[in-house]
Amino acid sequence: MTAIHRRSVFRSLAAALLVGAAGLAAPWAQAADEAPDAMILRLSQEVLNTIKGDKSLQTGDISKVMALVDSKIMPNVDFRRMTAAATGPAWRRATPAQQQQLQDEFKTLLVRTYAGALRQVSDQTVEVQPMRSAPGDEDVVVRTLVKGRGDPVQLDYRLHKTPGQGTGWKIYDLNVLGIWLVDTYRPQFAQQINAGGIDKLLQTLSERNKTNSAS
Repeated sequence: MTAIHRRSVFRSLAAALLVGAAGLAAPWAQAADEAPDAMILRLSQEVLNTIKGDKSLQTGDISKVMALVDSKIMPNVDFRRMTAAATGPAWRRATPAQQQQLQDEFKTLLVRTYAGALRQVSDQTVEVQPMRSAPGDEDVVVRTLVKGRGDPVQLDYRLHKTPGQGTGWKIYDLNVLGIWLVDTYRPQFAQQINAGGIDKLLQTLSERNKTNSAS
């Protein structure tokens, strides 16, 4: 398996964790006081077991994946923060309607980009590495290794603790083989924004999603 292919496979696994939270929202949302590393380990195991037990998810069935995503909100992901970080300073100039459109189009892009690689998930297991944070930290990185065929793959998560009862830790970025997802998309988004503002970015994302859907 080439490095590029392996990156695609395990980025899809990480994306599956993000979108998979929607399908298992009830039990996950109850763990507001759970430590961030314990949460990531549990979510990873739940997602792997869900994929391994569902043939339609393994084949990257878009309708099944999208139904999973759209069935509930994502209680363990701060997708607004993730989209804002990828959009950069222009996010603050976008209207509330444009911000919501950006979140919707970005989510669709991630799902459609990586759903097809879910068929590569087979015998993988997840090992959480020791935390490098102080007890009072409210912004942390949880580092994991995904083990299966070949060498272990680095898969890390940035989380922050959100205020209020029943909220707890939320994921807002992920790192596959040394590349953070937000860092991957930020220059692409900036190029479109520089060419024509938020409307140009929305147009480009919409067109890309339509192309992905058609193919």
